[in-house]
Amino acid sequence: MPLKSQPHIMLLAGETSGDAHAAAVVSEIKKIQDNILFTGMGGHEMQKAGVEIFFDSARIAVMGLFEILKHWGDIKKAMHLIKLQLETTHPDLLVLVDYPEFNLKIAKHAKSLGIKVLFYISPKVWASRPKRIHKIGQVIDHMAVIFKFETDIYHQANIPVTFVGNPLVDKVKISEKAELVHQNLQHYKNGRIIGLFPGSRKSELSRLLPVMLETAELMLKQDSNLSFVMPIAINLDLQAIKKQCEHVDIDITFTRDNLYDVINSCDAIVSCSGTVTLEIGLLDVPLCVVYRLSWLSYQILSRIITIDQISLVNIIAREQVVVELLQDDASAKSISQELFKLIDDTQYRRQVLQGLQKVKNNMGPGEGSKRMAELVLSFMQQ
Repeated sequence: MPLKSQPHIMLLAGETSGDAHAAAVVSEIKKIQDNILFTGMGGHEMQKAGVEIFFDSARIAVMGLFEILKHWGDIKKAMHLIKLQLETTHPDLLVLVDYPEFNLKIAKHAKSLGIKVLFYISPKVWASRPKRIHKIGQVIDHMAVIFKFETDIYHQANIPVTFVGNPLVDKVKISEKAELVHQNLQHYKNGRIIGLFPGSRKSELSRLLPVMLETAELMLKQDSNLSFVMPIAINLDLQAIKKQCEHVDIDITFTRDNLYDVINSCDAIVSCSGTVTLEIGLLDVPLCVVYRLSWLSYQILSRIITIDQISLVNIIAREQVVVELLQDDASAKSISQELFKLIDDTQYRRQVLQGLQKVKNNMGPGEGSKRMAELVLSFMQQ
């Protein structure tokens, strides 16, 4: 085992949301203790927070069984490199952030090396394959959960668990420039703004961008005063996406900045399923959720998933708050009808907003990243 001149924490995040959550925790740790070396797999946010990135997670940020097979070469490279890093640097603590199928394999290897493993953001054992919780318990030392109801699940399985709270509660804030952002987006005097959120993964973009563009075209035929905005994740090629949109006659504002101000400026949003639906919900903006997988991936996953809802807003509210349109149901006609209902039907809009309030109430108090940082440091002192 190599000699170390400073404490060393390795963090592994496999996609955009995990990259942001990990970065927030690192920033909070540095406020308390500034002599720790951070290395890991992640993206722009972790690098900005001071993590030495040895593998760019954008290369493996895919979802769906068929999509994973297409990127299997990169996934194997990442796994091999991380195992080698664990063996040669032997960090004091390995913090795994979400991305469970990949990270749990790494956890098993780390445990075999005697490295402490802290898992942050639980695999969705309440949604599919609940029995795997026992295997999870064998390869980790502690689970840090971000939804309060998850603690009971781990307690019942005798797995050490801490509810740290959801980091989004603190993160999702609008700036003083929110009104200015709205004015910039609102091209027409009385025009309403529709958000098109196709996702941060390339596989999501390829499946959802075309139908969102078709939706925008259809909506403009009914209301020519509508404006559209599309935030583009930092890990995606902005120019390539703009090129994909050139064939449609729609005035879309593309942006990488001020995501929460942009969300707050929208009258309604059509969004891919994922963490972003919680961000939208926390800002009280009505939305509908769409998702498409390859036919094979959907057939397999639909037999594995044990819950009726797939979007986090509905899962956390424990009821259907927003409409979910999946696979063939995610058509331009269905999406446009739901969006018009959200912006035109006052009673329906109010009903959706009341449901989003339940989501906010179930996400706990703020300072989730700070509590996670404190938990991490408690492991460093053991």
